[in-house]
Amino acid sequence: MTQRFTREQAIRWAPLMVLLALIILFTAINPSFFALRNFARIAVAAAPGLMVALGVTFIIIMGSIDLSMEGVLSFTAVLFCFAFVQFGGTLAAGGWLAIPLVLLIGAGVGMVNGLIHVRLRIPSFMASLAMGFVATGATVLLTGGGIVKINDDIFRGLLTYRVLGFPLMVYVAGLCLLLGWFIQTRTTLGRNFYAVGGGEELAHASGLNVRRVRVAGFTLAGVFYAVAAILQVAKLGQAESVTGANFMFISITSVVVGGVALWGGVGGVWNALVGVLIVNVINNGMVVIGLPDYVQDGMLGLLVIIAVVLSTDRRALTVVK
Repeated sequence: MTQRFTREQAIRWAPLMVLLALIILFTAINPSFFALRNFARIAVAAAPGLMVALGVTFIIIMGSIDLSMEGVLSFTAVLFCFAFVQFGGTLAAGGWLAIPLVLLIGAGVGMVNGLIHVRLRIPSFMASLAMGFVATGATVLLTGGGIVKINDDIFRGLLTYRVLGFPLMVYVAGLCLLLGWFIQTRTTLGRNFYAVGGGEELAHASGLNVRRVRVAGFTLAGVFYAVAAILQVAKLGQAESVTGANFMFISITSVVVGGVALWGGVGGVWNALVGVLIVNVINNGMVVIGLPDYVQDGMLGLLVIIAVVLSTDRRALTVVK
């Protein structure tokens, strides 16, 4: 019992220890890594990815997987730019109306994703992957392969205006993180996510509408993807069909490395935060010390393998799927 407790505690704290070790390592190699300006760069790079990771976290807690985030992010980012321009082109002129509109669209896309999964009984990874392709295709159709730009200084203030050295978008991401934590710990929906991830048959036998919970989870994830799209547009000042590129790898890697179990029922939003910071600290640190991109990808791949090995009791597995 003591050994089991020790192993569980080690797994729980390992991601945070890895994050601290990386910060110490990169600082020792190049002291400029520990500068406030560099931490601000890491935070800006991490903000959209954190939003996507939060959405993915709720899906994985249920024991499902979502691979639609790249397409959904690009789709909602482009729609946000179009709506923003249509509503006046500035926040003051009515562009703010694009924000709730795109959040609703993100929720709608997520709901459709979940309905396809549960109604048609298609595995979540396949249903969501197909939905991602559909969203990407719709984005290309809307833009004609071009770029949609926003030139509002007030909106871009999310990136350019700083408080205590950090841009406003970092604080927006922090508020969304707290919202995710509230949903996870203080709502019936959050508890239901864990119930489904801990054992779908048991949850169903206890009277829980598992299908409804799954659809709600995908809907919530769609909202977070839309927030990520808004932050990405604020960071880049534009949107196109590849705005969401690489977010699938970043988000799922972050969630797994942060300690959210792929089989469901374990982990939460704070694990997602630590995982996102690990990924972005590695990316930033390797740039600071001058290592090439392929080494960064290799390191992240190794981290995923190590995280899964440490968090999985392979003696209890009869089949590796």
